[in-house]
Amino acid sequence: MTKSTETRVPVNEITVAKRTDASIAVVGNPNSGKSTLFNRLTGLKQRIGNYPGVTVERHIGTLKTETATLELVDLPGTHSLSAHSLEEHIAVDVIFGRMEGTRAPDGILAVLDATNLYQGLFLVQQLVELELPMIVALTMTDAAEKSGIQIDTAELSALLGVPVYPVVATTGTGLNLLRSALADIKQVTPPRRIRVWPALSEAASQLAENASEPLRFAELERLLIDGATDSNQVIVGKLSDAARSKLAGVRSELFESEPPIARDARIRYAWVRGVLDKVQKSAPAYVSWRSRITDFVNRPVPGTIGLFLVMAIVFQAVFAWATPMMDAIDAGSSALGAAVFERLGDTAFSSLIADGVIAGVGSVVIFLPQIMILFLFIILLEDSGYLARAAYLMDRTMRSVGLSGQSIIPMISSFACAVPGIMATRVIPNRRDRISTIMAAPFMTCSARLPIYALLIAAFVPATNVGILNLQGLVLFGLYLFGIVMGILTALLMRKTTLRGPKPPFALMLPEFRRPNLQTVGIQLLGRAKVFLKRAGTVIFAVAVIIWALAYFPRSDEIPSGLDANSAAAVQMEQSWLGRAGKVIEPVFEPLGWDWRVSSAVIAGFPAREVVIAVLGTVYAVGDDADEGTLSTRLKSATRPDGSKVFTLPMVIGLLIFYACCLQCVATLAIIRRETNTWRWPIFAWTYMTVIGYVGALLAFQLGSA
Repeated sequence: MTKSTETRVPVNEITVAKRTDASIAVVGNPNSGKSTLFNRLTGLKQRIGNYPGVTVERHIGTLKTETATLELVDLPGTHSLSAHSLEEHIAVDVIFGRMEGTRAPDGILAVLDATNLYQGLFLVQQLVELELPMIVALTMTDAAEKSGIQIDTAELSALLGVPVYPVVATTGTGLNLLRSALADIKQVTPPRRIRVWPALSEAASQLAENASEPLRFAELERLLIDGATDSNQVIVGKLSDAARSKLAGVRSELFESEPPIARDARIRYAWVRGVLDKVQKSAPAYVSWRSRITDFVNRPVPGTIGLFLVMAIVFQAVFAWATPMMDAIDAGSSALGAAVFERLGDTAFSSLIADGVIAGVGSVVIFLPQIMILFLFIILLEDSGYLARAAYLMDRTMRSVGLSGQSIIPMISSFACAVPGIMATRVIPNRRDRISTIMAAPFMTCSARLPIYALLIAAFVPATNVGILNLQGLVLFGLYLFGIVMGILTALLMRKTTLRGPKPPFALMLPEFRRPNLQTVGIQLLGRAKVFLKRAGTVIFAVAVIIWALAYFPRSDEIPSGLDANSAAAVQMEQSWLGRAGKVIEPVFEPLGWDWRVSSAVIAGFPAREVVIAVLGTVYAVGDDADEGTLSTRLKSATRPDGSKVFTLPMVIGLLIFYACCLQCVATLAIIRRETNTWRWPIFAWTYMTVIGYVGALLAFQLGSA
């Protein structure tokens, strides 16, 4: 056993010291069973953070054996060391030790899918060229056996020059031997380079002779194949001026008129086919019932119908199944707040605890059921192999509106809540497509808008029929459709302007349908919950407390005696900083037909749209115990100082348009900040959507009034 060293790994911007004997990078193709194996080896001893400067998550786990303590880093799935997506760039930079703030790996655990050696060996062969201590975990051997695939692991180990351990991550078969091997990975002899392309190796040797410091052949070969890309600038900087000037000529001689990546793939896959001829034997082709189902689902018409059925179930689950849990959280928060007032009395401190802290925490936790249910389905769909099919089926349709096929699930999920919908955009590898989806998602009509829609439509839209359809139902449907159209137009606008660029090629491997691993599902769900509560929750909580302070202070000394509690609360609201702010900005919203009370409600609704109903109930002296009918009556009878009605039909239509467009949800802004790793996009989204909402409300009120 080697001597333990102390390493420091930044996680969530906090440096955490860990004593480990080695850091091992877990590398493999997407859907190769890599994450399932990682979760099996590390269990709950995991930390989730972000890589410095990007939003890609970093999963670090600890594996303890009798002789060593190891740090395992689960890298994003990649098909080769020629990176294309952001996740692949992260994986490659960590493998080469170029990721700032991340420990360079002492060894590699390569995960190879036994049912798809052809694809997996392409990456493994490149990993061998790193000349690092390496172990291969041959996963899904049980599925390979059921398919009649026999693999000679001894011969495969000899050809690769590295130990190969067959495992079944879902059941734990073979993991004890793998753990023992990982404990002694530093004692493993680094594999020799496999010279599948002698001309490339010779060109790399020429560049190495002209480098200012020693460089690995694998890095130089990547430079020759990929060119002087941004990720390769570190390598270019270590070459002499003569080598840099020679680089273009060497690449031209190597690849002639053939694209470098294409020629590299052709040569390496020829080597892969030779290896497969020696190590793999397949039984006569047998079409199982599972294969028949897979073939049927992959067809355009049944596949699309099935996709919409699955999405309907996901939508129903996120929208309806979470309601009892959300109601329970809301009831618990209200009961706890009432208990605080009962024990401490009606004081500023009790109001801070009840209305600020408890209500603030409740407004965060109430999103958790939707988050958990949504990601439960996403993880199940991803682990089963269905998510890749959904992206494949919807790619052509979504691309016509400037989005990716992988945008379909985040967009649909945003009908329940934009927060989990935006978090779900992590499945989109292309940055432009991902940001376009993030900008479009808040336009989808989330559940937080429904209380406002229901109140205003029921109070001001006549309950008449248009043919066989109800007018109120048509207005609600129109608002949903309006949000979809605005989201699509936003995506198109973004792709034509700010995010203009070539559409990336859409290529993905469709994995076989598999049964998800419950341990993996549980660990990933727990990680999502922690990330949401720690990052988004802190922002929502802080803003909720600020809104409480604005509504509570300063206390009014001019409340007439004899007023009931509701009327007194309304007078206090008018004298508070929030009420005063509403009066200050009233001229800005006066062209929309709003008075200071509506303006105050809009300001207070910034943390979450649901707050608007409660604030309207307070400013119009209804109180928390008022039902919808009482508040509707108050709104209908609300007048200005000159006696004119505040809530007219044009004003209400404008208010509905405003809430259909405006980004009044600090949770969504916090998640956009987290997912884009900058405040530029949430500020842009808030400004852009507010302007659209304002202009729409202005046109509705002015044209309707005229």
